[in-house]
Amino acid sequence: MSLVLYWHPMSSATPIACALAELGVPHERVKIDIRSGEQRKLEYLALNPNGKVPTLTVDGAPMFEALAIHLWLGERYGVARGLWPKADAPERLQAMSWCAWSYVTYGAVLVRLQVAAHGEEALRSAVHAEAAREGLNQLLALLDARLAKQPWMLGADYSLVDLVVGSVIGYSVYLGAPVSSHAHVQAWLQKVQARPAMQIEA
Repeated sequence: MSLVLYWHPMSSATPIACALAELGVPHERVKIDIRSGEQRKLEYLALNPNGKVPTLTVDGAPMFEALAIHLWLGERYGVARGLWPKADAPERLQAMSWCAWSYVTYGAVLVRLQVAAHGEEALRSAVHAEAAREGLNQLLALLDARLAKQPWMLGADYSLVDLVVGSVIGYSVYLGAPVSSHAHVQAWLQKVQARPAMQIEA
């Protein structure tokens, strides 16, 4: 099976590169220069009509959206490597739920913070930014309660769920999410980020 990852360093494609490294999956990596607008060229849009990274091609067939790629990698490679629950395991339901939670539920509030605190001048609002931080604080409290009971997202062992959720939570730190106020999340995130596979070259 031939895998090609179209990516740009320090972008939303980086967690996919980290997941491929964690899984030890051979692949080709093609850099798309998003600063020069290469993602908007017709040949790339033919693979990803959104004009964004990441894109993963599987034997030439394209897949886009980071969450979809993560879930596919987990099912295709993660089960055999002990990094993703089997299809009939109760943990698989939790894996799907928490991965979606990080990208969709947490991610939606994070976008609100990004726009209100770091977006275009006309869209910035201290009131909206603080409301978004409080929303993230409440969600982080849910995650903290889970990690107070177990060392990793699915229990005793590290999995791709930790990588997926940890990538989103880690990015949120840079935008001002109150991660440091949640001791269990903070300690867990440090362990996730310390893994060798997370040390992707910028």
